[in-house]
Amino acid sequence: MPLETVTRFAPSPTGDLHLGHAYSALVAASLGNGFTLRIDDIDHTRCRPQFVDGIYDDLQWLGLQWQGNPVFQSHRLEAYATALEDLRRRDLIYPCYLSRAELADVLSAPHTAPTATDTVLPASEQTRRAEEGREPAWRLRTADALRITGPLTWRDLRNGMDVPVDMKAHGDVVIARRDIGTSYHLSVVIDDQLDRITLVTRGADLSESTHVHRVLQALLDIQPPDYLHHDLVTDEAGTRLAKRDAARSLRQMREDGICATDIVGNMPKIPSVIEP
Repeated sequence: MPLETVTRFAPSPTGDLHLGHAYSALVAASLGNGFTLRIDDIDHTRCRPQFVDGIYDDLQWLGLQWQGNPVFQSHRLEAYATALEDLRRRDLIYPCYLSRAELADVLSAPHTAPTATDTVLPASEQTRRAEEGREPAWRLRTADALRITGPLTWRDLRNGMDVPVDMKAHGDVVIARRDIGTSYHLSVVIDDQLDRITLVTRGADLSESTHVHRVLQALLDIQPPDYLHHDLVTDEAGTRLAKRDAARSLRQMREDGICATDIVGNMPKIPSVIEP
């Protein structure tokens, strides 16, 4: 790892943090020289200011102090738009006017679903929807992108290996949602560059996204960080904790009188870093 390892914890303010978030923050704090706190608030349809304050309270209660001031994705929309325009200018993305229902029909068809959704609607229908003022999602021309980048790998420090990029599971992935003008994939790549992140620590459920991020880094001439995907904290049934499932929050635990030291002390072991 670099001498100055810079990690980040990047929660979305869409609800209260739970034990899974606490573990992710603990991993970032343990493997870096402090960590950057990034508030992933691009999804204005779900993010709420009160949950930002809750993130601060929970981290301070756990004794996990971030470095510098928190950064907000909502302050970086111009940077995302610039990157998107670069990809558009090079014809590496295309507009997708399919509705959610139409897209679901395409992907659930009995034949092999196409990875290029720009061929589903006739050109005349695409033009009509554009003239009506419909906002498209923007999708990556994945095959073209891979022809430009050539073979790629990302460095997996959990297992000490370089992982070949494989985009088969993603197809022409959405690079910008129609309702927010960017996506997790695009914004996180730009953010990690701006924040000078050298080691991305995040849950194992996001390891597949790393293939997409590595392609975007290559296309946008961004130096890739290293990656460590840690195990997920689960409930008694072995199910991953999630806000949508009303996982017990850190705020509730604090109000119930549970000590932060007990929570940190009972966390899974921090994974070791293995250099390839």
